[in-house]
Amino acid sequence: MTKVAFLGLGVMGYPMAGHLKAKGHEVTVYNRNPAKAKAWVAQHGGASQPTPAEAAKGQEIVFACVGNDDDLRAVTLGEGGAFSGMEKGAIFVDHTTASAGVARELDEAATAAGFGFVDAPVSGGQAGAENGVLTVMCGGDPAVYARAEPVIASFARMCKLMGPAGSGQLTKMVNQICIAGLVQGLSEGVHFAKRAGLDVESMLEVISKGAAGSWQMENRGKTMNAGKFDFGFAVDWMRKDLGIVLEEARRNGAQLPVTALVDQFYAEVQKMGGRRWDTSSLIARLED
Repeated sequence: MTKVAFLGLGVMGYPMAGHLKAKGHEVTVYNRNPAKAKAWVAQHGGASQPTPAEAAKGQEIVFACVGNDDDLRAVTLGEGGAFSGMEKGAIFVDHTTASAGVARELDEAATAAGFGFVDAPVSGGQAGAENGVLTVMCGGDPAVYARAEPVIASFARMCKLMGPAGSGQLTKMVNQICIAGLVQGLSEGVHFAKRAGLDVESMLEVISKGAAGSWQMENRGKTMNAGKFDFGFAVDWMRKDLGIVLEEARRNGAQLPVTALVDQFYAEVQKMGGRRWDTSSLIARLED
């Protein structure tokens, strides 16, 4: 059993914290909206605290999963932030999808304060969090990671150290680059099949067994064809992530023409009222 805190009980953090409790860890939670923390404690047990600092006090590992760089700085370095409550030798594990720059910034602050930091963004969406099968991409010191990894395994099916601080965030950026291109290609394929008069479900069954097959095709092809876009990861979140990707590309000189184009396609979906639709809704702009 490890004493842990979890900061941020959104669609990802709520079930992730629940898996930690179910695996026998002693869990204290914090959420910006205290009603959510109260509901989590009522469902899972454990405890809640009114500030990140109070939640972090006395914990061996403090997890966080919040919205963006600014939210992350607020719960770590802001007034009542977790870093002010953490003890030397503890570890902060950040599951937020954020910039590599903020990961390095927080790693430096943590090191100066005498505790460890791991940037650990996740892939797998809401379903992966609820089922405890997330993929976790980590950056940080190997010795710190080795201590955190068995606890992260409470909600992960794959967890790997990718390099120093920021490497987890950079790997997550690659993940989003690949997803953006795949979803656009699948959208165009399904759209083309419908216009050509093909039986879309039969088409997907056939080509999914060949080189065109992908997780997106297996899990989203039929729902895209049906115009159903309520399967988790929202367009607003994807645009936030792609904004981080494109900013990093401007910094490192990477050329991402397809990613930049798909980002604009998602902007069109937002204008159609699809801000909370899932990422497979790219097809909607083709059929509008």
